[in-house]
Amino acid sequence: MAKIHAAITGVQGYVPDYVMTNAELEQIVDTNDEWIRTRTGIEQRHILKGEGQGTSVMGIEAVNGLLQKTGTDPMEVELVICATVTPDMPFPDTANIIADETGMKNAFCYDISAACSGFLYALTTAARFIEAGAHKKVVVIGGDKMSSIIDYTDRTTCVIFGDGAGAVMLEASEEEVGVMDSLLKSDGAGRAYLHQKAGGSCYPATEETVARREHFVYQNGRPVFKAAVSGMADVVGQVMQRNQLSSDDITWLVPHQANRRIIETVAKSLDFPMERVMVNIHRYGNTTAGTLPLCLWDWEDQLKKGDNLILTAFGGGFTWGAIYIKWAY
Repeated sequence: MAKIHAAITGVQGYVPDYVMTNAELEQIVDTNDEWIRTRTGIEQRHILKGEGQGTSVMGIEAVNGLLQKTGTDPMEVELVICATVTPDMPFPDTANIIADETGMKNAFCYDISAACSGFLYALTTAARFIEAGAHKKVVVIGGDKMSSIIDYTDRTTCVIFGDGAGAVMLEASEEEVGVMDSLLKSDGAGRAYLHQKAGGSCYPATEETVARREHFVYQNGRPVFKAAVSGMADVVGQVMQRNQLSSDDITWLVPHQANRRIIETVAKSLDFPMERVMVNIHRYGNTTAGTLPLCLWDWEDQLKKGDNLILTAFGGGFTWGAIYIKWAY
């Protein structure tokens, strides 16, 4: 009996209409366009505006487009996993809301919270369900409304993040395509350098936590930069080594879009030419769990069946990992 692989058979992304440029940020906080571009590579980011507009709004748009593009009846989808750290509400899971609004009534649904590595964690988990023969069609979503937890008086973080979401269809295949290997890592000691202090059970919302601005992202950039570079380079190297792959064998390196300097440093350490590295951070900023599916969406028309892709990410917690995918269409 042929081995079952979890193949990506479609990808769709969504970003809100409102574009926040570096020039607009200059009017909000003490920064400037040159500083942002040279340190992050970001030129603009999309922001979800409007009362009651949560991450599910973007996930619904991405999933509706995905179902239409792949010609999938929503009732055929058996599982929905949404990677996000900005759920619409503490419960129910945002995946449940997206499934309800898109007609995926036969699916069971849940969220995964692994910060910027969330999409990798969700994709790996979904692949295991398919490889085990439990399900044939799974939708994986990565998306975040980072503007909801960003302090726009903190110039070290507000220039980095944007809002966006992407979704992929995973289907069972007996061909040698799909998720071929993955390596996921975490280190809770990293929480000291990148976290959102308040809003959980340890520090529930109070007037004091709001006044201290503890419901926003806190990041100590230097140790995060160092850990991100070493973490992503290490796991990509390990995945390549155990699959007997050289950089010449990889069609595209798909890195988390956190900072252009991080991307370039990781690529250089792995001997990947930048022309084979997906980069769209200049357009979207860091959309956390949304960056990897948005890259696949932007590059979809350049991908060919059999292309070797390595996806890698690093996020708060710390969390990081890499996935080797052989493109299925």
